[in-house]
Amino acid sequence: MLITVSGPPGSGKSTNAVQLADALGLGHVSGGDIFREMAAERDMTPVEFNEFAEEDPQIDRDLDRRLREIAVERDDVVLESRLAGWLAADHADFRFWFDAPLSVRAERIAEREAKPVDRAATETERREASERKRYREYYDIDIDDLSIYDAAYNTARWGPERFLDVLVATVEAYDPDDDEGKAPVEGVSYDF
Repeated sequence: MLITVSGPPGSGKSTNAVQLADALGLGHVSGGDIFREMAAERDMTPVEFNEFAEEDPQIDRDLDRRLREIAVERDDVVLESRLAGWLAADHADFRFWFDAPLSVRAERIAEREAKPVDRAATETERREASERKRYREYYDIDIDDLSIYDAAYNTARWGPERFLDVLVATVEAYDPDDDEGKAPVEGVSYDF
């Protein structure tokens, strides 16, 4: 089984993807971890690295090519990144989108990165605008189009333990015999 978890910064992608993978006995691959490692290697913050990536398209392409290869070649994994659902396309058994209000996401990021909430909110908005622009330009992906996802959740509505219960129940309720078809991913240019 290949499950993708996508969503904006601070939406709970990483936390919930790790827990979901553990609960289902699957591996976990985080695009965010890979991206932060790439930023740290260049002694940049993720925001600075995002803006740098606007000038050097190879950064995104290298990361996205790696995530796409994982989606195509591996099973029994939860693949988590902003574009995981788009990159995995029809290879994914489930494509989840997580979100939360900006104020909640900024608080989560501020706590995780030990910075003021207002700074986290400003940086998050800048980061999202930067990524939105690049995804459209590179792959013709409208990141705001949620039609490809099997389920979209506001992660602020449940506590972490209850939300994990919701995700596990969703996956366990799946019966391939009742599947009338997932939404296709069309029009994307996988030009890495």
